[in-house]
Amino acid sequence: MIGLLGGTFDPIHYGHLRIALEIREALDLDEVRFLPCGIPPHRSVPGADAEARAGLVERATAGVPGFVLDRRELTRSGPSYTYDTLRSLRRDFGPELPFCLILGADAFAGLPAWHHAADLLGLTHIVVAHRPGESTEMAPPLAALVGGRVTARAGDLRAAPGGCVMWVDVTQLDISATAVREQLRRGRDPRFLIPDAVLEAIRTQGLYGRTSAMPPTDRGVT
Repeated sequence: MIGLLGGTFDPIHYGHLRIALEIREALDLDEVRFLPCGIPPHRSVPGADAEARAGLVERATAGVPGFVLDRRELTRSGPSYTYDTLRSLRRDFGPELPFCLILGADAFAGLPAWHHAADLLGLTHIVVAHRPGESTEMAPPLAALVGGRVTARAGDLRAAPGGCVMWVDVTQLDISATAVREQLRRGRDPRFLIPDAVLEAIRTQGLYGRTSAMPPTDRGVT
């Protein structure tokens, strides 16, 4: 069973990584594939180009068992629709392997507006990262789209390639890429919000504004 975590990752931060780790462990996923978005269909142009963002994901996931960088959205023309990505993954992995598309609560709430939204559950399960205090109540359009597909049993996900929706409790880390970019723009130090390897790459590549003012990341004690 494979987890799929898409996003602009602009930049990737510990919130993304912790959710991926906790859901991989909770569902005993074989791997989580990180899918950096090439051209976001529903938001403004990212602060860093696609290859730079993918490079940051590669640094953040290097050496982590079960974490895989998947570049397929970067090589496809046009908007990076999840439906197209899922069809591409199905061509590579076949029709039977269970996929778990990992979404945050906000992304899940907006699912009815997605490209080919009604067809997504035919290609994957949807796993919603649930933070303490968040409601699992669905607005009518989302409830109609999901129907009676909600489950609390991980075994249901393994039993079929797609078709279920499940909430999985995760640790609440109130980190946003927007806040990280703003700290970088102002020349402040965002360490402990993003991995040191990511911060070092941002500093050396001059991404996101006034990064030259940041101190270098520590390399430990010798």
